[in-house]
Order: sequence, then structure tokens, then C-alpha cells
Amino acid sequence: MGTIIERPRKDGSTAYLAQVRARRNNRVAHTESKTFHRKGDAEAWVKRREGEFAAAGDDLRALKQRKRTLSDAIEFYVRESEKEIGRTKAQVLQAIRRYDIAGLPCAEVTSSEIVAFAKLLAKEGRGPATVQNYLSHLSAVFAIAKPAWGFPLNEKEAKDAYKVCNHLGIIDKSRRRDRRPSIEEMDRLMESFERRSAARQGVVPMGLVCAFALFSTRRLNEIVSLRWEDAALETGRALIRDMKHPGDKIGNDVWCELPAPALALLKATPRTGDRPFPYSTEAVSAAFTRACKALEIKDLHFHDLRHEGVSRLFEMGFTIPQASAVSGHRSWNSLQRYTHIRQSGDKWAGWPWLEKLVAPQA
Repeated sequence: MGTIIERPRKDGSTAYLAQVRARRNNRVAHTESKTFHRKGDAEAWVKRREGEFAAAGDDLRALKQRKRTLSDAIEFYVRESEKEIGRTKAQVLQAIRRYDIAGLPCAEVTSSEIVAFAKLLAKEGRGPATVQNYLSHLSAVFAIAKPAWGFPLNEKEAKDAYKVCNHLGIIDKSRRRDRRPSIEEMDRLMESFERRSAARQGVVPMGLVCAFALFSTRRLNEIVSLRWEDAALETGRALIRDMKHPGDKIGNDVWCELPAPALALLKATPRTGDRPFPYSTEAVSAAFTRACKALEIKDLHFHDLRHEGVSRLFEMGFTIPQASAVSGHRSWNSLQRYTHIRQSGDKWAGWPWLEKLVAPQA
């Protein structure tokens, strides 16, 4: 039997607490409760749930699963995924758990609830590309939570919400960045880094790190995680472990060619440990952002150095296979954006800062 209890709220309104119990073998085997604004809604819910209890027979597992929330499903997904899901995806999923939608029972997470969540993210100032990332990562949970672990999440609800958000313009693909640093901007940055290194001991040698990023086309996390044992200086190659890839996060180890300037920079780097660049991504990123802000260099990201490095290869006349051997792109389609670049030579040839950074070896 179900019961409905009237409870006064602080604002003077009335809440209706509906409770239902499933009895098996003369004992209470399962209990649920839910609060409603209207008594009619509470009565309808009690009637529906009692009918579902009766239809379930002695097997109450499905009924008990209904009490598990979206937050529970997300936690289970992160914990049970043997395949590395990536730091960014894990952070996004943990962030979702702090929103009200995560407290809903899995069976009650509908497309309208997901759309409302997406609108809330947009209202908080997140761009369409960021909101799309949130929904994409959330959809991954919906895709496997029910068949793998029995969480009553409906994958169709997530797909429908994605279609609605796309139609309404709440989500959108990230815009392709074409920002490239100029030689003048890099000169100013290098001067700033040099002054900072002269004034303080123990700071990250940002000039060396930035130059290596540009000429090697390596991502920041690939630079700071590179080990000396993976740098084949005699053959001009480096083994990049766990290279970023949409499908493979772990074990995607790729040998990449080191262009001559990058190889020279690596040879000039002192061997004081097991890594050429024993720094954290946070420290490097923060130092780069701080320098750009101080120098009023607008909209330049550390990752733009990789874009500049790949563009340089095509300007020097590299083919897509040759450029891929350096950048590590598994799909050549990712490099199609550079094919419009006409050969114009190496604009960084004779760059004084490169010669200055390599000088310690000489």
C-alpha cells in the first residue's frame, strides 16, 4: 500500500511525500519515496509504482535499480573503465556530478532534463563547443551503463537531447584555430623569458620549452613527459608514449621524426634527470599565459606553437606523409587543412634565438 503525507513548506505551500512499499514473504523488500508539488501527481505516481511492483513479481532487482542516480552511474563508469578515459573526460564527468541532474534517479533522466542541463551550462557562460563536450562525455555513460551494469539509463534520451541542443544552437563543434605566432611575438616572449630566468633561479626555462614545441610540433604533455631513454638522438627520432588519439589513450606509442632544430635543442639540453623537460603542464601553461598577458599578446595559446610548427613543415615543402612522420597524426585527413599553404621556405631559418639556445652545447 502507498501512503501520501502532507508536509508544510517554509514558504507556506504544501509538499506531498508519496511512499510505496513492496512486500515479499511477509516482509518489506523494497521502499521508495518521492516528493511532489501536487497531491494528484503523488497519487498517480503511487498508483503507477504499485502496478510496476505487482508486475515485477518476486524479482525486485529492476525496481531497486531505479533508485540509483545518474551520479551513481557516472561514478561507476569512471571506476570500472579499465581503458583510460583521459583526464579531461574524467574532470568533466566529475563536474557533472555536482549539478542537480546528477541527483535524479537514472530512470527519470529524460531528454528534457538533459536539454535543461545544457541550457544551464550555457547560461553559466560556457560556449557551444564546451557544452557539446559535456553532452558527449555524458552520452558515453548512457551508452553502456544499462547493458554493462544494469543502470536504467535510456540511451535514446541522450541522443534525442543531443539533437535538440544541436538544433537550438546550444552546442556546436569547436572552431578551428588558425592563430600562429609571429617572429616578432616570439622574440618578445623569448626576451621576457630570458629576463625572468636571469632574475630568478630555478624557474622553468620557457624559452627552451617553447622553441622545442615549435620546431618539434609536440604537444605540451608530450614534451614534459618525454624521457631521455625515448630520445634516439643518433637517428633523430623520439618515442612519444600514449600519444593523444580519440580511440586509444593508453599504449598508443608512436616514433616521431625530430626536425633538425628540435634535435639540436634536445642535444643542447643538460641531462640532469630522466627527462629533458622535468616540469608540469600546469607550470608551463601558466608561465606562457602570464607572459602573453604581460606583453599584451592577444589570443595566443601554447598549443598554437604546434600549429606553427606543422605549418612550417608544409611551407618548407613537406608532403602529408612527411609531415605526419613528424607530427604523429595517424589520420592524414587531419593534415588536409595545411595543404593550401604554398611553399615559401623556412621563415624561422637564421632565427637568432634558436642559435642562442643551441649555443651551450657548442
